[in-house]
Amino acid sequence: MGKLHNRSVLITGADSGIGKAVALLFAQEGADIAIIYHTSKDDAEKTKKEIESLGRKCMLFQGDINDYQFGEETAAQVISAFGGIDILVNNAGVQFPADNIEDLEEKQIRKTFDSNIIGMILLTKIVFPYLKEGSSVINTTSAAAYQGHPELLDYSATKGAIVSFTRSLALQAKPKGIRINAVAPGPVATPLTKKTFDEEEENPNQPPLDRNATPEEIATSFLFLASDDAAQITGQVLHPNGGLIING
Repeated sequence: MGKLHNRSVLITGADSGIGKAVALLFAQEGADIAIIYHTSKDDAEKTKKEIESLGRKCMLFQGDINDYQFGEETAAQVISAFGGIDILVNNAGVQFPADNIEDLEEKQIRKTFDSNIIGMILLTKIVFPYLKEGSSVINTTSAAAYQGHPELLDYSATKGAIVSFTRSLALQAKPKGIRINAVAPGPVATPLTKKTFDEEEENPNQPPLDRNATPEEIATSFLFLASDDAAQITGQVLHPNGGLIING
């Protein structure tokens, strides 16, 4: 439908899972895509080929969003190639389950915060001056920010921080006409969750509300927030979670 015709998008963690689904859907709607990924080069290259097969441009950047210089160089290259950045999707994240807080490792706690919220703030700080009226930022949070999760204490804490960051930046960005929103998925069948929790493959014949969501089912929430359909929406969180009742 061309909802993002000739828009330029920078998205983190789009080599697989929700990020990849969002990147492909945005490309189908007419956007050029720049992807920041951390380690999965083969997956990133595959995603790039799929985007280019849709007739859109795609750039790949391998690096750490906590590296401020890397973020600055990446933003500059995207702007040079695409003529600007219209949409920033902060999707990168990690999780390390632990049944007991005593089993949480300091190294993993710090990595979780660096990957999920600190790097997000740093990259948004870098990109924000290039955004203009009508631009948007979309952050990936989680139902765990509202419900908690007994095995993901530090992860849930970062996702709660993302909600607060989203609401606060929306207030700051409102006079500039820049919309800041987030998506809080419930359980999703992604490579990360399957690897983390050793989940079995989903039965595709189950009704949507009786199974984990697919990344493609979550991606449509991002498209809505990125498009002009959401012109009146900022500082909000969408909840594609299969019917979980939560606050916020």
